[in-house]
Amino acid sequence: MDWPHIVTARQFLATERGAILRDWGGRLPIVLAYPNSYAIGMSSLAVHTLYYGWNALPDVVCERAFAWLDRPPSSRAPLLTLESQRPVRGATVLALSVPFEMVYVNIIAMLRRVPVPVRAQERQEGDPLVILGGPAVSANPLPLAPIADAIVIGEAEPILGALVEVLREGWAHRRAEVLEALAALPGVYVGALHDGHRPVQRLWLKNLDEFPAATRIIAPRAEFGDMFLIEISRGCMRGCRFCLAGQWYRPMRERSLESILAQAQEGLRYLPKIGLVGAAVSDYSQIEALVEGLRKMGAAISVSSLRVHPLPKALLDALAESGSRSLTLAPEAGSERLRHAIRKGVSHEHIIQAAEAARGRFASLKLYFMIGLPAETDEDIEDILRLVGEVVGIFQREVVVNVTPFVPKAHTPYQREAMAPAEVLEARMARLREGCRALRVVFRAEGIAETRLQGVLARGDRRLGDVLASLNVPTARGLIQAMARAGLEMDEYLRARPQDAPLPWGFIQLGAPAVSETGGEG
Repeated sequence: MDWPHIVTARQFLATERGAILRDWGGRLPIVLAYPNSYAIGMSSLAVHTLYYGWNALPDVVCERAFAWLDRPPSSRAPLLTLESQRPVRGATVLALSVPFEMVYVNIIAMLRRVPVPVRAQERQEGDPLVILGGPAVSANPLPLAPIADAIVIGEAEPILGALVEVLREGWAHRRAEVLEALAALPGVYVGALHDGHRPVQRLWLKNLDEFPAATRIIAPRAEFGDMFLIEISRGCMRGCRFCLAGQWYRPMRERSLESILAQAQEGLRYLPKIGLVGAAVSDYSQIEALVEGLRKMGAAISVSSLRVHPLPKALLDALAESGSRSLTLAPEAGSERLRHAIRKGVSHEHIIQAAEAARGRFASLKLYFMIGLPAETDEDIEDILRLVGEVVGIFQREVVVNVTPFVPKAHTPYQREAMAPAEVLEARMARLREGCRALRVVFRAEGIAETRLQGVLARGDRRLGDVLASLNVPTARGLIQAMARAGLEMDEYLRARPQDAPLPWGFIQLGAPAVSETGGEG
């Protein structure tokens, strides 16, 4: 037994409130795994929602597992559950919540620690069924198709009960029969049984109030462990052309004001701060009434994201009064022309007004920009610096500039665009770093090599799954080296796609209004 891990798990568990400990006897055992740290995983409302949803069923026991708790473990350390410290190997189902592409290598590492064969076709009777879900793997399941037994496409809530029913009924049956039954469910992709063409419809929850998404386990060691998180809306009405979340979670849906306030009332029994979660919290149609209701309860307020416009005064005042030291905004581009091209819908005047509104309320203003966008020129980079300089003059306190390269994503209007060459990104990043130094602002940048690999995985195919499965030591560098050994060029995946060329992920159907590649609803 891995006694150091067991001791650490028990220490983490002792800090929590709300964990569910059940006897495994006579119940369907599901391990809900997150391919990153405990701190990050326990800040994901998907983990809380799935954990509570499965444990609400009387004949199911669901326990959690993480890639690591406090530090990355040895590759030889067995993967254990948090609640009972049992080997994950003993579960019937290993369900992984996959938030973004760069954790794919962590999934491989976790499977090796179970241990279970990494390739789905090599698993035998008695091996856990490996089921994946999450926006990245839903939008393009192909890179993980050779690894997953099944992938839930879209939002899991509508199918939680049916999924368990199939697994419960198939418990005593052959693995092949269970996979056939899973493939027959709406929104479930079984790579071994799919011909690459048959449409798979994305699942989405029409009425959010049917499935509350809020903190279920008070976890002080989580990244946002000092606040009670509540999802107030899902999706975005804006339709930025680069954004997967804006496309994938369409149409925008809201939770009722009454349900949010009721959840907040419950959360305030445990924590004094309420964290509002949504793609654009300030777009919530009753945001001022919500803020007023929370303040009447005595709640401090935090938010996951804000648009540059609108920025309700009541919300800004509440954030400042709640002790928020910084405000984060995402202009994305420096020029009006480029913001219009990407459908950001934010004017220069809006940005200036936001900086003026932040002045005097917050100690720090964080600005997020993208580089390498389609139609971007060197002059757009200079426009970023001019805009930052103007904001610095207005805000007169700490300004932090965060820059990330644009990554084309499946199902977005930019899904066929090329990713900018590394040398172009490096030159523009260097210019921004130099310019921000001159302006005396803090400059932070996402690594170009990492984002290029993200771009490969975002629009990858089944060949990448075979490369992932071959990794003995799963790391990003190891994946790049393995691709080279397999004769796969990164530029093949990062190139532009012709308008008439079929897309490997084209069989995934969104089933809700989306923004077309030429703009507008389509």
